[in-house]
Amino acid sequence: MSVSLSLNGVRITYEGGRESHTAIDNFSLLLPAGRIGCLLGPSGCGKTTVLRAIAGFEPVRSGAILLGDVLLSSPTVHVPPEQRRVGMMFQEYALFPHLNAAQNVGFGLRRLPREERAAKVAEMLALVGLQEAGARFPHELSGGQQQRVALARALAPAPALLLLDEPFSNLDSSTRERLTAEVRDILKAAGQTAMLVTHNESEARAMADHVGVVHGGRLARWSEQAGTTAPQ
Repeated sequence: MSVSLSLNGVRITYEGGRESHTAIDNFSLLLPAGRIGCLLGPSGCGKTTVLRAIAGFEPVRSGAILLGDVLLSSPTVHVPPEQRRVGMMFQEYALFPHLNAAQNVGFGLRRLPREERAAKVAEMLALVGLQEAGARFPHELSGGQQQRVALARALAPAPALLLLDEPFSNLDSSTRERLTAEVRDILKAAGQTAMLVTHNESEARAMADHVGVVHGGRLARWSEQAGTTAPQ
């Protein structure tokens, strides 16, 4: 079940000798359950650092990160990444080349009984429109198909929140435009709360319900896009 994401006054610093560098400062936002958010900004602005902090890969110096009513991060609390119910989809897709599409999707479901795992894999492949491609290996798939397999794999364990790190950056412009709409439709069909980071403004506008502009480690603006409605 998807839940809301909230960041309240988050600050992240890096120590370097006698000095410390503040990468993120006073960062606050609320992303309602079932909505898609986007952090937009150039390389080095801090948006990926925020994503890593949400995932549990960066500790926070002050403030708090909550998923629903569960505190994930604060100066005194740090839930390990594997216990956060947070999925991640990277720009490299990170598919296992020796596993076919179905095996890649089922990789995070190995604790399930075989029949239940097979049914879930089939459900996820159907969700991303690749129900006929389960036996194909990554090198036999197009870039767009590989991305959809990676998305199915990220959604298979039913994360409460999905994080997407520049997921379209390795694609040509026409494929990127098509897949932006496709991925949005898939996430909406799944009722998935998701947070995307990108430097591409048109991608952000096409994909997200809420867009935040990040500048110098601060959230300059966090706003709901016109024409989007909260889930019922």
